[in-house]
Amino acid sequence: MNNAMPGRPMRLAGREVKGAAQLREIVDACQTVRIAAVDNEGVFIVPMSFGYDWADPADLEGSDEPRFALWVHSAVEGRKVDVFDAEPRVAIEMDVQEGVITGNYACAYSYAYRSIVGTGTVHRIQSPEMKRYGLERIMAHLAPDALPGFTDQALARTKIYCIDIEKFTGKQRA
Repeated sequence: MNNAMPGRPMRLAGREVKGAAQLREIVDACQTVRIAAVDNEGVFIVPMSFGYDWADPADLEGSDEPRFALWVHSAVEGRKVDVFDAEPRVAIEMDVQEGVITGNYACAYSYAYRSIVGTGTVHRIQSPEMKRYGLERIMAHLAPDALPGFTDQALARTKIYCIDIEKFTGKQRA
C-alpha cells in the first residue's frame, strides 16, 4: 500500500497490516484517537473521540490506497483549539488492545494489539451543514443507535475539525 509512513520501513514487516479491509477494521474497532501536535509550549497529545470517513481503493478511481479522514469536536477555546488553528500538521495513534501474551520468563511476555499511526492535516469546519455532518460521523461511530440531533446553539458552542490523514500504517501483534 502506498500510504505507508515515509522514512524507514517497518522493522517487523511481518506485523504490518496492509489490506484496506483490515485497516478499516482496526479504525472501526477503536474508540479513541490520540492526536499529537506542537505549539510554542512543546509537544502535547490529546485523546479524543472521533468519527471517520473511509473510501476503499476500489471506490477511488486511479488509487490503490484508501482515503481516510477523522472528524473530532472541541470546545471553542483552549490549547487544542489554538494549536489546531495555528499549526495544522498533526500525528495520530489509535489502538485496539487484544490482551497479554504470556511467556516462560518476564522478557518473553508481550501484548497483543492492532494499531494505526499516521500523519495528517487539521481543517476547521465553518459551515453549519458540515459541522452537523462531522458530528453525525462521530455519533455514527461511537453511538450508531443514537438519534443525532444538534441545535444551532450547540453548533455555535462547538468547533468541528476534519483531519485528512495523508500517511498511515497499520500494525498488529497477535
